[in-house]
Amino acid sequence: MLDSFKELSPVWQAFIATLFTWSVTALGASIVFFFKKVNKTVMDALLGFAAGVMIAASFFSLISPALEMAEELEMTTWLVISLGFLSGGILLFISDKVYDYLEKKRKKETDSKAKRCFMLISSITIHNIPEGMAVGVAFGSLAYSLSGSTLTSALALALGIGLQNFPEGSAVSLPLRREGYSRKKAFFFGQLSGVVEPIAAVIGALLVLKIQVILPFLLAFAAGAMIYVVVEELIPESQTNKKKDLMALFTIIGFMVMMILDVALG
Repeated sequence: MLDSFKELSPVWQAFIATLFTWSVTALGASIVFFFKKVNKTVMDALLGFAAGVMIAASFFSLISPALEMAEELEMTTWLVISLGFLSGGILLFISDKVYDYLEKKRKKETDSKAKRCFMLISSITIHNIPEGMAVGVAFGSLAYSLSGSTLTSALALALGIGLQNFPEGSAVSLPLRREGYSRKKAFFFGQLSGVVEPIAAVIGALLVLKIQVILPFLLAFAAGAMIYVVVEELIPESQTNKKKDLMALFTIIGFMVMMILDVALG
């Protein structure tokens, strides 16, 4: 099965990989069928582990290949990578501001259940676009045979993003259930927030394949977006747990697992 996957074009690989990340979002949303609340320690451990995976992926799967290719294309390496990295972070910063705005508006509009539902889904969906694009860029870069860009690293990157999508799915479905939606509707809207990832992945992969010169920038862009998510969301949320030291260990384990996948198997 893996051999068949290797033979596919990077665009198809990115699409299939993000179908996986979408399915994990759906899996997280499906919690609404079984629980009213989810064990916080389990969720925080998952977030901590995903943070470690994404930190490692940002360097080994994105920044390192970006540096190599920028040098091959005789670019001003530090400038291109810095601009790409900063741009990725700024995009997520802007999306966070949009999220905050939608959240405030949702809380004020207490008389409109449909509007609250729309705003909750929109806020999570906005975060998923750069994550899907990061996977697409990672798979698209495989076409150029960079030493730091391997199928293993791209798959591991998709795994890391998939892991952190699990809490996001439940973060939509459980509040909607509390607001009075049926379990089926809450699940549907929860998984819907992950639909944009396959679309963004295909766009990212196509951009890389069609315009080779922007690959270093896009790889750094994806890394910046991911680091922002890690620093602004995953680690702070996992550290709200009473067992902070244990959550920190899960982050280290996540980094180690990703590093092994990327360096030893890549």
